Amino acid sequence: MTATAIAAPTKRAGMVLTVWRRFRTQKLALLCFILIIAQVLISVFAFWVAPYDPLEPHYVDAYALPNKTFLMGTDDLGRDVLSRLVYGGRVSLSIGILSQVAAVLIGLPLGALAGWLGGWVDFVVTRFIEILTAVPTIFLYILLMIALGPGFWNLMLAMTITGWTSIARLVRGQVLSLRQTDYVRAAQAMGGDNKHIITTHLLRNALTPVLVNLTFGVPNAMTAEAGLSYMGLGIAPPTPSWGNMMGTYQGLIRTNWNLTVFPALVLALVMMTWYQFGEGLRVALDPSIQI
Repeated sequence: MTATAIAAPTKRAGMVLTVWRRFRTQKLALLCFILIIAQVLISVFAFWVAPYDPLEPHYVDAYALPNKTFLMGTDDLGRDVLSRLVYGGRVSLSIGILSQVAAVLIGLPLGALAGWLGGWVDFVVTRFIEILTAVPTIFLYILLMIALGPGFWNLMLAMTITGWTSIARLVRGQVLSLRQTDYVRAAQAMGGDNKHIITTHLLRNALTPVLVNLTFGVPNAMTAEAGLSYMGLGIAPPTPSWGNMMGTYQGLIRTNWNLTVFPALVLALVMMTWYQFGEGLRVALDPSIQI
């Protein structure tokens, strides 16, 4: 094995450690990162965390306010609100994370090709992005969900169709600036093909803003899911979702406040943790910011 092959992984490992050292000095962002891990673990192991089956009715205890048996009360069918919140988190986190991963898988190569190749490729990709972004996102979500119908995978498809544009635009801008750098010109002069230059030099250096955008995109997708489910266009009952829980019982806010307040508080807390984590990651990845 050559010295260059050994040095490359060592250099990357050193960069990861540097980013981690910078990130862990930000106490709030580190706390939010721990909370995100907890959210994921609770969602994955919801079967063991939730005290009851989220679909199990307790008719005698219907509309119960928070008590010792049901810590967050019950809904109109006597279903435990806490259990439904736990399982609703599985839905919200899955949509938030998976939709952003799908958006990156589509937007990353399209943005890189548009910025590197230019010409008609750049023209087609850019015009397509402009067409999608010309319509307000929430209206586009509503139109797509009306056409596709409510459901988890339809919601995922709608968010992927609209979500990749911001990633593609970001990567395109990064590639346009990176293609003028000396190391890219040197790679071209040495006979490097487009695939090698894009994957080795351009995408690696464009990943930093993409990672930050991804962390900010997750709570945005979760908010969109909650809004669509609130309007009856997202996750359909009886599958629990924070959005459809708020939408279904909004008329009972004065008498059974727990049915809407608890889902709203959980959604707000989760959104805050992701935004603060994203901000901390942005600072840690930017060496120009002194911390």
